[in-house]
Amino acid sequence: MSTWTEAHIPDQHGRVAVVTGANTGLGFETARALAEHGATVVLACRNADRARAAAARIEDSVPSVRVDTESLNLASLESVRTAAAALRDRYDRIDLLINNAGVTGLKGVTEDGFENQFGINHLGHFAFTGLLLDRVTAAPEGRVVTVSSLGHRAGRIEAADPAAPGGNTYGKSKLANLLFTYALDRRLAGTAARSLAAHPGGANTEVARYAPAPVRALNRGLTVLLGRTPAMGALPTLRAATDPGAAGGEYYGPAGLLEVRGYPVVVEPAERARDRERQERLWAVSEELTGVRYPDPAVAEQVG
Repeated sequence: MSTWTEAHIPDQHGRVAVVTGANTGLGFETARALAEHGATVVLACRNADRARAAAARIEDSVPSVRVDTESLNLASLESVRTAAAALRDRYDRIDLLINNAGVTGLKGVTEDGFENQFGINHLGHFAFTGLLLDRVTAAPEGRVVTVSSLGHRAGRIEAADPAAPGGNTYGKSKLANLLFTYALDRRLAGTAARSLAAHPGGANTEVARYAPAPVRALNRGLTVLLGRTPAMGALPTLRAATDPGAAGGEYYGPAGLLEVRGYPVVVEPAERARDRERQERLWAVSEELTGVRYPDPAVAEQVG
Protein backbone atom coordinates (compact mmCIF):
# COMPACT_ATOMS: atom_id res chain seq x y z
CA MET A 1 0.00 0.00 0.00
CA SER A 2 1.86 3.09 -1.23
CA THR A 3 -0.57 5.77 -0.01
CA TRP A 4 -1.18 4.80 3.62
CA THR A 5 -2.78 7.71 5.49
CA GLU A 6 -4.50 8.37 8.81
CA ALA A 7 -7.70 7.11 7.20
CA HIS A 8 -6.20 3.60 7.31
CA ILE A 9 -5.79 3.60 11.11
CA PRO A 10 -8.08 0.90 12.53
CA ASP A 11 -10.45 1.61 15.41
CA GLN A 12 -8.39 2.17 18.57
CA HIS A 13 -11.18 2.17 21.17
CA GLY A 14 -10.17 0.26 24.29
CA ARG A 15 -6.44 0.73 23.63
CA VAL A 16 -3.99 2.73 25.74
CA ALA A 17 -1.17 4.58 23.98
CA VAL A 18 1.76 6.29 25.72
CA VAL A 19 3.61 8.78 23.50
CA THR A 20 6.80 10.48 24.70
CA GLY A 21 7.44 14.07 23.65
CA ALA A 22 3.80 14.43 22.63
CA ASN A 23 3.22 18.11 23.34
CA THR A 24 4.50 19.21 19.92
CA GLY A 25 5.57 18.09 16.47
CA LEU A 26 5.52 14.42 15.51
CA GLY A 27 4.52 13.32 18.99
CA PHE A 28 1.52 15.61 19.13
CA GLU A 29 0.31 14.54 15.70
CA THR A 30 0.78 10.88 16.62
CA ALA A 31 -1.21 11.34 19.84
CA ARG A 32 -3.92 13.36 18.10
CA ALA A 33 -4.43 10.76 15.36
CA LEU A 34 -4.61 7.90 17.86
CA ALA A 35 -7.09 9.84 20.01
CA GLU A 36 -9.24 10.63 16.97
CA HIS A 37 -9.48 6.89 16.36
CA GLY A 38 -10.57 6.18 19.92
CA ALA A 39 -7.43 5.42 21.91
CA THR A 40 -6.84 6.58 25.46
CA VAL A 41 -3.67 8.60 25.02
CA VAL A 42 -1.00 9.56 27.56
CA LEU A 43 1.23 12.51 26.68
CA ALA A 44 4.52 11.81 28.48
CA CYS A 45 6.42 15.09 28.35
CA ARG A 46 9.17 17.04 30.11
CA ASN A 47 7.15 20.24 30.39
CA ALA A 48 3.94 19.57 32.34
CA ASP A 49 2.27 22.85 31.36
CA ARG A 50 2.88 22.28 27.65
CA ALA A 51 1.63 18.70 28.01
CA ARG A 52 -1.63 19.88 29.60
CA ALA A 53 -2.08 22.52 26.89
CA ALA A 54 -1.55 19.89 24.18
CA ALA A 55 -4.01 17.55 25.90
CA ALA A 56 -6.59 20.35 25.97
CA ARG A 57 -6.13 20.93 22.23
CA ILE A 58 -6.80 17.26 21.52
CA GLU A 59 -9.79 17.13 23.88
CA ASP A 60 -11.26 20.23 22.22
CA SER A 61 -11.13 18.55 18.81
CA VAL A 62 -12.14 15.09 20.06
CA PRO A 63 -14.48 15.73 23.03
CA SER A 64 -15.26 12.07 23.72
CA VAL A 65 -11.62 11.00 24.05
CA ARG A 66 -9.58 10.51 27.20
CA VAL A 67 -6.21 12.29 27.18
CA ASP A 68 -3.88 11.88 30.14
CA THR A 69 -0.50 13.48 30.85
CA GLU A 70 2.61 12.34 32.71
CA SER A 71 5.74 14.29 33.57
CA LEU A 72 8.75 12.60 31.98
CA ASN A 73 12.26 14.00 31.71
CA LEU A 74 14.29 11.51 29.71
CA ALA A 75 17.47 13.28 30.81
CA SER A 76 16.86 12.02 34.35
CA LEU A 77 16.68 8.34 35.25
CA GLU A 78 14.96 9.32 38.48
CA SER A 79 12.22 11.03 36.46
CA VAL A 80 11.99 8.01 34.16
CA ARG A 81 11.47 5.71 37.12
CA THR A 82 8.91 8.03 38.71
CA ALA A 83 6.92 8.35 35.49
CA ALA A 84 6.98 4.61 34.83
CA ALA A 85 5.80 3.88 38.39
CA ALA A 86 2.92 6.34 38.00
CA LEU A 87 1.84 4.76 34.72
CA ARG A 88 2.07 1.28 36.22
CA ASP A 89 -0.26 2.39 39.00
CA ARG A 90 -2.72 3.83 36.49
CA TYR A 91 -2.78 1.19 33.76
CA ASP A 92 -2.81 -2.60 33.86
CA ARG A 93 -1.73 -2.69 30.24
CA ILE A 94 -0.24 -0.40 27.60
CA ASP A 95 -1.13 -1.33 24.05
CA LEU A 96 1.18 1.17 22.35
CA LEU A 97 4.40 2.57 23.77
CA ILE A 98 5.75 5.12 21.29
CA ASN A 99 9.28 6.30 22.00
CA ASN A 100 9.06 9.53 20.04
CA ALA A 101 10.86 12.24 22.03
CA GLY A 102 14.25 13.30 20.74
CA VAL A 103 16.75 16.13 20.61
CA THR A 104 19.58 17.12 18.30
CA GLY A 105 22.33 19.66 18.86
CA LEU A 106 21.84 19.77 22.63
CA LYS A 107 25.28 20.07 24.18
CA GLY A 108 26.28 18.89 27.63
CA VAL A 109 25.31 15.90 29.74
CA THR A 110 22.19 14.54 31.37
CA GLU A 111 21.48 14.55 35.10
CA ASP A 112 23.16 11.13 35.24
CA GLY A 113 26.27 12.21 33.33
CA PHE A 114 25.52 10.81 29.86
CA GLU A 115 26.04 12.80 26.66
CA ASN A 116 22.66 14.50 26.16
CA GLN A 117 21.62 13.10 22.79
CA PHE A 118 22.64 9.52 23.58
CA GLY A 119 21.20 9.82 27.08
CA ILE A 120 17.83 11.28 26.07
CA ASN A 121 17.24 9.67 22.69
CA HIS A 122 18.42 6.18 23.63
CA LEU A 123 19.16 5.52 27.31
CA GLY A 124 16.10 7.32 28.66
CA HIS A 125 13.80 5.40 26.32
CA PHE A 126 15.65 2.14 26.99
CA ALA A 127 14.98 2.53 30.72
CA PHE A 128 11.38 3.73 30.25
CA THR A 129 10.53 0.79 27.99
CA GLY A 130 12.13 -1.75 30.32
CA LEU A 131 10.18 -0.44 33.31
CA LEU A 132 6.89 -0.70 31.37
CA LEU A 133 7.53 -3.82 29.34
CA ASP A 134 5.28 -6.10 31.37
CA ARG A 135 2.42 -3.65 30.77
CA VAL A 136 3.06 -3.87 27.01
CA THR A 137 3.17 -7.66 27.02
CA ALA A 138 -0.06 -7.69 29.07
CA ALA A 139 -1.87 -6.13 26.10
CA PRO A 140 -3.44 -8.45 23.52
CA GLU A 141 -1.18 -7.08 20.77
CA GLY A 142 1.24 -4.70 22.44
CA ARG A 143 3.69 -2.72 20.34
CA VAL A 144 6.76 -0.65 21.09
CA VAL A 145 7.54 1.82 18.32
CA THR A 146 10.83 3.71 18.53
CA VAL A 147 11.36 6.75 16.33
CA SER A 148 14.75 6.84 14.65
CA SER A 149 15.96 9.16 11.87
CA LEU A 150 17.70 9.28 8.54
CA GLY A 151 20.54 10.61 10.68
CA HIS A 152 21.23 7.08 11.92
CA ARG A 153 23.21 6.55 8.71
CA ALA A 154 25.84 9.00 9.99
CA GLY A 155 26.10 7.23 13.35
CA ARG A 156 28.85 4.87 14.41
CA ILE A 157 28.70 2.57 17.43
CA GLU A 158 31.60 0.31 18.18
CA ALA A 159 30.73 -3.11 19.57
CA ALA A 160 33.62 -2.87 22.01
CA ASP A 161 32.38 0.38 23.62
CA PRO A 162 28.91 1.52 22.51
CA ALA A 163 28.88 4.48 24.92
CA ALA A 164 32.29 5.85 23.88
CA PRO A 165 32.16 9.64 23.30
CA GLY A 166 32.88 11.32 20.00
CA GLY A 167 31.65 11.14 16.45
CA ASN A 168 28.23 12.24 15.24
CA THR A 169 26.39 12.03 18.57
CA TYR A 170 22.91 12.55 17.12
CA GLY A 171 23.51 9.91 14.44
CA LYS A 172 24.87 7.60 17.11
CA SER A 173 21.74 7.99 19.25
CA LYS A 174 19.47 7.32 16.28
CA LEU A 175 21.48 4.25 15.30
CA ALA A 176 21.11 3.11 18.91
CA ASN A 177 17.33 3.42 18.52
CA LEU A 178 17.42 0.87 15.72
CA LEU A 179 19.85 -1.50 17.42
CA PHE A 180 17.52 -1.40 20.44
CA THR A 181 14.43 -2.04 18.29
CA TYR A 182 15.84 -5.22 16.78
CA ALA A 183 17.26 -6.54 20.05
CA LEU A 184 13.95 -5.91 21.82
CA ASP A 185 11.95 -7.65 19.12
CA ARG A 186 14.05 -10.79 19.58
CA ARG A 187 13.33 -10.69 23.29
CA LEU A 188 9.60 -10.42 22.60
CA ALA A 189 9.55 -13.69 20.66
CA GLY A 190 7.03 -16.01 22.24
CA THR A 191 4.72 -13.14 23.24
CA ALA A 192 2.02 -11.29 21.33
CA ALA A 193 4.00 -8.05 21.56
CA ARG A 194 6.36 -6.71 18.94
CA SER A 195 8.97 -3.99 18.53
CA LEU A 196 9.14 -1.77 15.44
CA ALA A 197 10.82 1.45 14.37
CA ALA A 198 9.96 4.42 12.17
CA HIS A 199 11.48 7.62 10.86
CA PRO A 200 9.70 10.73 9.58
CA GLY A 201 11.93 11.61 6.64
CA GLY A 202 12.02 15.38 6.48
CA ALA A 203 9.55 17.04 8.82
CA ASN A 204 9.07 20.61 10.02
CA THR A 205 9.35 20.05 13.78
CA GLU A 206 11.20 21.41 16.81
CA VAL A 207 13.72 18.54 16.92
CA ALA A 208 16.53 20.92 15.87
CA ARG A 209 15.64 23.66 18.37
CA TYR A 210 18.99 23.25 20.16
CA ALA A 211 21.02 23.25 16.93
CA PRO A 212 22.86 26.37 15.67
CA ALA A 213 20.60 28.97 14.05
CA PRO A 214 21.78 28.27 10.45
CA VAL A 215 21.00 24.56 10.90
CA ARG A 216 17.54 25.35 12.26
CA ALA A 217 16.83 27.71 9.37
CA LEU A 218 18.01 25.18 6.76
CA ASN A 219 15.93 22.38 8.33
CA ARG A 220 12.82 24.53 8.44
CA GLY A 221 13.28 25.85 4.91
CA LEU A 222 13.78 22.42 3.36
CA THR A 223 10.88 20.77 5.16
CA VAL A 224 8.51 23.61 4.31
CA LEU A 225 9.64 23.42 0.67
CA LEU A 226 8.98 19.68 0.64
CA GLY A 227 5.58 20.11 2.26
CA ARG A 228 6.57 17.85 5.16
CA THR A 229 4.23 18.88 7.92
CA PRO A 230 4.43 17.19 11.33
CA ALA A 231 1.24 15.29 10.43
CA MET A 232 2.93 13.82 7.34
CA GLY A 233 6.07 13.07 9.34
CA ALA A 234 4.01 11.15 11.91
CA LEU A 235 2.55 8.73 9.34
CA PRO A 236 5.41 6.19 9.48
CA THR A 237 5.08 6.02 13.28
CA LEU A 238 1.32 5.63 13.04
CA ARG A 239 1.59 2.85 10.46
CA ALA A 240 4.14 0.97 12.59
CA ALA A 241 1.86 1.38 15.59
CA THR A 242 -1.50 0.47 14.07
CA ASP A 243 -1.25 -1.37 10.74
CA PRO A 244 -2.54 -4.89 11.46
CA GLY A 245 -0.08 -6.25 8.90
CA ALA A 246 3.00 -4.64 10.43
CA ALA A 247 5.47 -7.23 11.68
CA GLY A 248 7.96 -7.11 14.51
CA GLY A 249 11.35 -5.75 13.49
CA GLU A 250 9.98 -3.70 10.60
CA TYR A 251 11.21 -0.15 9.99
CA TYR A 252 8.84 2.37 8.40
CA GLY A 253 9.74 5.55 6.53
CA PRO A 254 8.64 7.62 3.53
CA ALA A 255 8.52 5.87 0.17
CA GLY A 256 9.97 8.72 -1.87
CA LEU A 257 13.49 9.46 -3.12
CA LEU A 258 16.07 9.14 -0.33
CA GLU A 259 13.18 8.50 2.08
CA VAL A 260 12.73 12.23 2.60
CA ARG A 261 9.10 12.49 1.54
CA GLY A 262 6.19 10.26 0.59
CA TYR A 263 3.77 7.90 2.28
CA PRO A 264 5.01 5.28 4.77
CA VAL A 265 6.37 1.92 3.65
CA VAL A 266 8.82 -0.61 5.05
CA VAL A 267 12.35 0.70 4.48
CA GLU A 268 15.83 -0.70 5.09
CA PRO A 269 18.23 0.80 7.65
CA ALA A 270 21.99 1.10 7.29
CA GLU A 271 23.56 -2.34 7.32
CA ARG A 272 25.30 -1.76 10.66
CA ALA A 273 21.88 -1.37 12.34
CA ARG A 274 21.38 -5.08 11.64
CA ASP A 275 24.65 -6.05 13.33
CA ARG A 276 23.60 -8.45 16.06
CA GLU A 277 26.90 -8.18 17.93
CA ARG A 278 26.46 -4.41 18.22
CA GLN A 279 22.83 -4.84 19.24
CA GLU A 280 23.68 -7.19 22.07
CA ARG A 281 26.68 -5.22 23.29
CA LEU A 282 24.64 -2.01 23.30
CA TRP A 283 21.90 -3.82 25.21
CA ALA A 284 24.31 -5.02 27.89
CA VAL A 285 25.88 -1.58 28.26
CA SER A 286 22.45 0.10 28.38
CA GLU A 287 21.33 -2.17 31.21
CA GLU A 288 24.55 -1.43 33.05
CA LEU A 289 24.33 2.35 32.60
CA THR A 290 20.64 2.69 33.43
CA GLY A 291 20.38 -0.01 36.08
CA VAL A 292 17.24 -1.30 34.33
CA ARG A 293 17.30 -5.06 33.81
CA TYR A 294 14.70 -6.28 31.39
CA PRO A 295 12.42 -9.14 32.42
CA ASP A 296 12.08 -12.15 30.15
CA PRO A 297 8.64 -11.46 28.63
CA ALA A 298 8.15 -15.05 27.42
CA VAL A 299 8.80 -16.45 30.88
CA ALA A 300 6.63 -13.80 32.53
CA GLU A 301 3.74 -14.60 30.17
CA GLN A 302 4.02 -18.32 30.82
CA VAL A 303 4.02 -17.76 34.59
CA GLY A 304 1.12 -15.36 34.35
